[in-house]
Amino acid sequence: MERENFKSRLGFILISAGCAIGIGNVWKFPYVTGQNGGGIFVLFYLFFLIAVGVPVLTMEFAVGRASRKSPVCCYQELEKPGSKWHIHGLAAMLGNYVLMMFYTSVAGWMLCYFVKFLRNDFQGMNTEAVAGEFSNMLGNPVSMTFWMAVIVAVGFAICSLGLQAGVERITKIMMLGLLALIVVLAVNSVSLEGGMEGLKFYLVPDWSKVEEVGLANVIIAAMNQAFFTLSLGIGSMAIFGSYMSKDHTLFGESVQIAVLDTFVAIVSGLIIFPACFAFGVDPGAGPELIFITLPNVFNVMAGGRLWGSLFFLFMTFAAFSTIIAVFENIMACCMDKWAWSRKKTALINGIVIFAASVPCVLGYNVWSGFQPRGAGSAVLDLEDFIVSNLLLPGGSLIFLLFCVTKWGWGFDNYLAEANTGTGLKFPRSLRWYVTFVIPVVILVILVMGLK
Repeated sequence: MERENFKSRLGFILISAGCAIGIGNVWKFPYVTGQNGGGIFVLFYLFFLIAVGVPVLTMEFAVGRASRKSPVCCYQELEKPGSKWHIHGLAAMLGNYVLMMFYTSVAGWMLCYFVKFLRNDFQGMNTEAVAGEFSNMLGNPVSMTFWMAVIVAVGFAICSLGLQAGVERITKIMMLGLLALIVVLAVNSVSLEGGMEGLKFYLVPDWSKVEEVGLANVIIAAMNQAFFTLSLGIGSMAIFGSYMSKDHTLFGESVQIAVLDTFVAIVSGLIIFPACFAFGVDPGAGPELIFITLPNVFNVMAGGRLWGSLFFLFMTFAAFSTIIAVFENIMACCMDKWAWSRKKTALINGIVIFAASVPCVLGYNVWSGFQPRGAGSAVLDLEDFIVSNLLLPGGSLIFLLFCVTKWGWGFDNYLAEANTGTGLKFPRSLRWYVTFVIPVVILVILVMGLK
């Protein structure tokens, strides 16, 4: 079967960025920034994104482009006879399934809230009633299942149309819409009365805040966020490498994707922090910032129905761009492994992902007594822990070692693939850095994540 390719370079960059740009950028980045002292955290985050994230991203792309295979089969094409690197291909495929077991539900929450604001459901509600809406949604398994099912059905329907006609065409439209929405929302937020205080907290480094949290904690939090924001380690990026042309270097493309990903994360803060300060809200409020705090802010804001609708449309796009990318990854693995047709693969995986997503839905209501990560936790927390703390850093370490050691593909092969085409070249002089320094950083992330 002939390998599909992207129609355009813009399509590749927007889809890869769309995979990286997810709920973590908009949901996690602002509150982690808020909890870790604002501006100083942002500086450390940017440093680790460039120092660790971008080099590992080039490695995933290189493995994908050189093999022209999905993550489940890419190692067989490149590894030495008798090697066992390909075992990670199965773990990467499993990681994509586990990620979708909870991500589909969270994307469903975003879509549900977009519809709620569109219908003006929050009008006339006080603070407690708005908070109660989120609890009511989580407590209703039928409603939660419906929104999750919509996400799964639409996602696989798009992927079934093909790489160019479905995934690339729809993601391009969605990503351009996302980038436009985020700028409009940020301009509105910054112009709020009292919003400049939020900007100051967010962008001006303040060492006194860092002393409160502890410098080591801030650095580890920034390292974690920079690493996870690019969705590295489960082959989510390798698959797009396999669809790439050889026209451009992988380092140059990786930098552009990291810039787009960072732009969305940073501008998300420009939406959230000025709004928090304008309405006296704690910017470190945690995950509920999106579903409880901000709806209350929109409820008392002039034109709040419009701004709330636009915000949750943006959030839906951010979540759904990742879902389409990961669905495509899952489908490519199945098509490579079993030579199924695209339509058959979409139908089978649609049923599998729907069934696998049900435990996350039930974890907030019928199975709420099951608290796998301690009091107050749910099924989602266990699934997120497996992906974020084990499979992503562990998988990234394997991709890296495969690319830099003589037992794997080898640094010379990696470098030749990464530097093929026009654009920024990865410097050979950094071989010692990627071989000895980055693995230690990833090991620190892995060990800290097990706590």
